Amino acid sequence: MELGRCGYRCDICPARSDDPAVRQHLVDVWRAYYGHEHYTVDNVRCDGCLADGRLADVDCKIRPCVIEKGIPNCAHCDEFVCDTLRPFLTSRKWQFARHGDIPEADYHCMHQFDSIPRLLKIRRELGKDAGGLDWADLDDAEEEEQAS
Repeated sequence: MELGRCGYRCDICPARSDDPAVRQHLVDVWRAYYGHEHYTVDNVRCDGCLADGRLADVDCKIRPCVIEKGIPNCAHCDEFVCDTLRPFLTSRKWQFARHGDIPEADYHCMHQFDSIPRLLKIRRELGKDAGGLDWADLDDAEEEEQAS
């Protein structure tokens, strides 16, 4: 598993695909569910934030913050959950609550964002508090591990 700086799973993101049709579906889903109008099949291409290559979100504020602090990801931060991270936090449960029934083909373009359970799992392993989040959201992480 390649966990991005914010808790996203960069390794399962369709933005890494060499197939333009896969990336186009990703762009269509992000427009429909998140309102992201600026992505195209070409500029959504991403190598993940741990790499020094292409980045889909070139304006990301989380990546430089984590790099500057010298920590692997936001779960290690003493300011967890900060105002920079908060808008990017989500989980499977939250996505379905917000968007209703999501077809599996669409959710495939969204599940990399389910950061809450991943970050909480790391926080618990580190012996840190939940940063105002609900430890019950760890259930999503356990479901994800069983599905992998």
